[in-house]
Amino acid sequence: MKEKSDIAIIGLAVMGENLALNMESKGYTVSVFNRHTERVTAFLNNRGQGKNIRGADSLEYLTAQLEHPRKVMLMIKAGAPVDEMIEQLIPLLEPGDLIIDGGNSNYQDTERRTKQVEEHGFLYIGCGVSGGEEGALHGPSMMPGGSEAAWPLVKPLFQAIAAHTDDGAPCCEWIGSGGAGHFVKMVHNGIEYGDMQLIAEVYQIMKFGLGLDNAAMAETFAAWNEGNLESYLIEITRDILRFKDESGHYPLDYILDKAGQKGTGKWTGQEALEEGVPLTLVVEAVLARSLSSMKETRVLANQTYGQSDHSIPQDSLSLQDLEDALYASKIISYAQGFMLMRQSAQTHGWKLNFGEIATLWRGGCIIRSVFLGRIKEAFDADPSLENLLIAPYFVQAIKRALPGWRRVAATAQLHGISVPCISSALAFFDGFTCERLPANLLQAQRDYFGAHTYERTDRPAGEYFHTNWTGEGGSTASTVYQK
Repeated sequence: MKEKSDIAIIGLAVMGENLALNMESKGYTVSVFNRHTERVTAFLNNRGQGKNIRGADSLEYLTAQLEHPRKVMLMIKAGAPVDEMIEQLIPLLEPGDLIIDGGNSNYQDTERRTKQVEEHGFLYIGCGVSGGEEGALHGPSMMPGGSEAAWPLVKPLFQAIAAHTDDGAPCCEWIGSGGAGHFVKMVHNGIEYGDMQLIAEVYQIMKFGLGLDNAAMAETFAAWNEGNLESYLIEITRDILRFKDESGHYPLDYILDKAGQKGTGKWTGQEALEEGVPLTLVVEAVLARSLSSMKETRVLANQTYGQSDHSIPQDSLSLQDLEDALYASKIISYAQGFMLMRQSAQTHGWKLNFGEIATLWRGGCIIRSVFLGRIKEAFDADPSLENLLIAPYFVQAIKRALPGWRRVAATAQLHGISVPCISSALAFFDGFTCERLPANLLQAQRDYFGAHTYERTDRPAGEYFHTNWTGEGGSTASTVYQK
């Protein structure tokens, strides 16, 4: 074992352990620490035994084990614990040393922490890590951002432990300054919420609308995983539908229909509201989880209104329609996610490379799919592409899928099956492609009750008008409306 370790990891929950093992397997010597020191001992006596991993029972001993400049990676709970750990580390470090936060921190916290740590002469990275425990061990998608000078210090290590695409590209590149890395990871998680909810809605239609059993649904997802929908989430849905326990039952059928969440989807929706970006699908996916948590109330409402017959006549909807609806809705979700990244990049001064981000997500992470290759191709062809829905491939894909997509949304609603994400995706598409929306009436209403003014179609843009709708309001106007 080397005299000094290449990097330290603080936090030995499953992600921390697996990242340490991943790093060691790529030739790096790793020091580990956990606030419950018995976990360090247990790790070194089991999974870490005989490997180039050394433990520490204090932060002082941990930092003393590291070669300079020292690199300390935090794999601990987001929020106050990260701030507390940074405060403990600062007195133990020297100028040029690096602190890395690999947890699911809010990007705004990372912006603040980067400035705080740099003021002490240190470097800071906020790195989104996606892929769960399997990805951490075998190769995650990594999204680092923060102090620009820190990237050369960890680039070889990070790109060695990250997943790689089929053509060998590492699923890890520098995202940008400040909180850019954690921001992109947040959007990734928001899109993940959308992908999962879309799959769940299709499952609901198959099970309660078309009456398919688990085996038939598994075969459908298996077939879809050979085409445009090939992805990690489609693959595991196939496996979940196939899985039987030792008694021959499907565990899926006994799982309570109450979904949890850890906050990143909500943060994505909040950011979209702040930026004025219509991230409708991700927001609906977050709210669908909130609705699922109201199990007792939903049971009461079901009893109050009566059990609906969700059966869909076999000739009303095909599995091809469902595939089309899922694919088209997925396109909308990613288009909205990239809209949010584009707008937020302008707000924060980040120079995000959208094609590169698509590459980072092609391997290791939860939303990895062949679909992301199409996104990379679109941005490679036009780096200034304003919206994915304008790219030729996606235009043709939406046009092909549109009839089936409409049938699914309409049929589900006619038969009382809730499909909030499929429906909101279609509503967004119809609004996005509508030359004239009814916002003129909204502006008239706002001017009527608040004198907020409006622009006119027959006058130059930037001129604002107010109408005395009641004859009593006079000509005084309020502030100019916000676009």
